[in-house]
Amino acid sequence: MSSGFQPVFTTTHSITGGLTRIERARGFLAAAVLSEQWVREMGRRALLLEAHHTTHIEGTSLTLDQSRRLLEGNPIADADPEDVRELLNYRKAFDFVSEYVSSGGSITEGLIREIHRRLVDGVRGGAAGPGEYRKIQNHVVNSLTGEIVYEPPPAYDVPIMMTEMVDWLARGQEVHPVLVSGIAQFQLVHIHPFLDGNGRASRLLSTLCLYRAGYDFKRLFTISEYYDRDRPAFYAALQSVRQSGMDLTAWLEYFVEGLATQLSEVRRRGERAIRRDVFIKERGLSDRQAKALSHIVEHGSLTIQDFECLCPDVNRRSLQRDMRAMIEQRILEVEATSPTDPGKRYVFKEGWLGPEL
Repeated sequence: MSSGFQPVFTTTHSITGGLTRIERARGFLAAAVLSEQWVREMGRRALLLEAHHTTHIEGTSLTLDQSRRLLEGNPIADADPEDVRELLNYRKAFDFVSEYVSSGGSITEGLIREIHRRLVDGVRGGAAGPGEYRKIQNHVVNSLTGEIVYEPPPAYDVPIMMTEMVDWLARGQEVHPVLVSGIAQFQLVHIHPFLDGNGRASRLLSTLCLYRAGYDFKRLFTISEYYDRDRPAFYAALQSVRQSGMDLTAWLEYFVEGLATQLSEVRRRGERAIRRDVFIKERGLSDRQAKALSHIVEHGSLTIQDFECLCPDVNRRSLQRDMRAMIEQRILEVEATSPTDPGKRYVFKEGWLGPEL
């Protein structure tokens, strides 16, 4: 008789150090006075990055800008329809998970199947079997090389293994919630219960585990960006578990480091936003000037066209006056442009709050 799912791992110094960094970021986000507008903007940014990178890992070819435009409701004429559907499906699945967390529901097989259904609904004519466990053997293929990297358990083992995983998640754990999240992500992709979409489902399950445990970090983080940045390292970390007799230690070291890295970036952005807000108040900048400054903080520079997009109901002359006023205050300067880029770009004046903001 099976004793159920029992993950094996060692809590190494690397894992402990990463968890400490994660807890510090969590404490900062809980205590920091961040403007609601900034949190909304960063939340939209995190969703964009996660939707883009989690689908990009699986082989979609959309650029980040195309993904942004699609999520804003703007069609892309030359985009692959399957890529578009997978991106928009992710948002629907994420919204479903967010609502489910708010309801306080537990993690069940039915929930995981519904997440999968929403992720692959309508993709490739339904060939991915939305919400249905696979009935045949499948393989994990490296989307970069086409190489078969893993043969999952046989189909008849899938229902048993899924039940055991969900039972383990339902039990009271003495395992840190971040590690539970990493274990759940690996185990779902290891079982590979669906014909397609297992990677996306596993990463969304991992996010769900964090959210339910109170580790939502104001929903400002993206983990798939870290994986997509170096996919060979991501695949190697997953494969390390199978190469070490199903010991999860190396994977959890990678998982914790990835989350800690992404949250450190969120914390840095949050600290910059706080300094920015204090600066705006001290200098008595207008709402329009504050928008311009915020754009430069996030993107490094601002054109008058960018400013018009930020303030669509304001004429260009008024916006130019706003910029001139900040130049006169020695906050901004005009960046030197090349002959092929004649438009003015406004940046922070050298030596004036550059490192701070």
